[in-house]
Amino acid sequence: MPAFMEPFRIKAVEPIPFPSAGEREAALADAGYNIFRIPARLITIDLLTDSGTSAMSAAQWSALFSGDESYAGARSYERFEQVVRELTGYPEVIPVHQGRAAERILLHQLLGDGDISVSNTHFDSTRASVEAAGAAAVDLPVEHDETTPFGGDIDVDRLRELLSGPAGARVRCVVLTITNNANGGQPVSVGNASIVRRICDEHDVPLLLDASRFAENAYLVLNRSPGLADSSPAEIARAIFGLADGCWASLKKDGVANIGGLIALHDAALARRCRAKVIETEGFPTYGGLAGRDLDALAQGLVEVTDVDYLRYRAESARWFADELERAGLPVVRPTGCHAVYVDAGALLPHIPPHQLPATALVNELYLAGAVRTTELGTLVFGRPGPSGSPDIPAPRELVRFALPRRVYTANHLRYVAESAERVVAKAADLCGYRIAEQDGGAMRQFTASLLPVE
Repeated sequence: MPAFMEPFRIKAVEPIPFPSAGEREAALADAGYNIFRIPARLITIDLLTDSGTSAMSAAQWSALFSGDESYAGARSYERFEQVVRELTGYPEVIPVHQGRAAERILLHQLLGDGDISVSNTHFDSTRASVEAAGAAAVDLPVEHDETTPFGGDIDVDRLRELLSGPAGARVRCVVLTITNNANGGQPVSVGNASIVRRICDEHDVPLLLDASRFAENAYLVLNRSPGLADSSPAEIARAIFGLADGCWASLKKDGVANIGGLIALHDAALARRCRAKVIETEGFPTYGGLAGRDLDALAQGLVEVTDVDYLRYRAESARWFADELERAGLPVVRPTGCHAVYVDAGALLPHIPPHQLPATALVNELYLAGAVRTTELGTLVFGRPGPSGSPDIPAPRELVRFALPRRVYTANHLRYVAESAERVVAKAADLCGYRIAEQDGGAMRQFTASLLPVE
């Protein structure tokens, strides 16, 4: 049994489906072997993402009934603004319907043709926003292994080198993604953020945060920094927010809700430009595409998410689940974070080359084994087009992410996942790769591409 206990009790449940082996085979084929295209009614355990999949608390459900649906200047916005200001220290608070809208609006105010955005690692939607603005996304993650406490940090030596070199004049922003979702869910340290702040000041470049998992990052910092043991997660979060010029966030993660996002800034002039774009695409700037009840639920979620008992449960759940998957034979990425457990599909399936998508092969086989849905973060997602007629340039790693929706699954659910994984491991040597049969040519092809097995 796990050595931790959920710091909540369950008062509402919903049934989950158990499709047969034949139904799973048919569903995967009908979906073009793309896990995103399988209907949720044919999924038993859904670890596709932790975004928008949270179970809200009783206090959040109560907050929904307090929602003020006035079009402009609603009380719900005032509460949301107050909570965000207290949490981040940024005076300019702009709600939007989700994180993807926030990063697109903000980054398009900073970037243009030929510009550069630098990050510890741009996630797929962030990279898409950067490239849609005509700019280049440059990733500078630190090298890390299981002994590295802050594997989400940016490589400050390479950052200095870039900013001091001929391309430095084209860098318009530095972005720290906390936690570093594409790099194993690893945290960014306060020390690393402080050094990056100084480097950005030296080169007059704004420092921004993708703060979608700010609370989980804060807890991991607290847990891995002996000198900060007397701090609270909220204090750590405020310290990191205080080092940056602003942030965006998908509040479908650490807002512990099903929809919502934000932009928060110090720069009033930049905020005015962002609000003008919000009016064009999201709605009036005090609701940003959200209902008043959503803003109230988010405000409550942002208060609850920094609770140390809740965050300890998140971290310990991930660690225990990683142990279960490792016992099943999967090569787990260590140390674990909070929002997901990552598995190295390339190490499990060395006979499948990157251009045949080993991470996709593992994802699909997990579905066939037990209707478990996970996410590939390998070459399908992060591969780059090669020269005409050549295979894609592989992703740095062939990872599969087992995301953990907040307050949704129990230990028994996750044991079922581990049992399914054990069946996959037993036949790993016989698994085949996949090829892309059709893709639309747009960003984030993993959502819509059709695939075929490589026989």
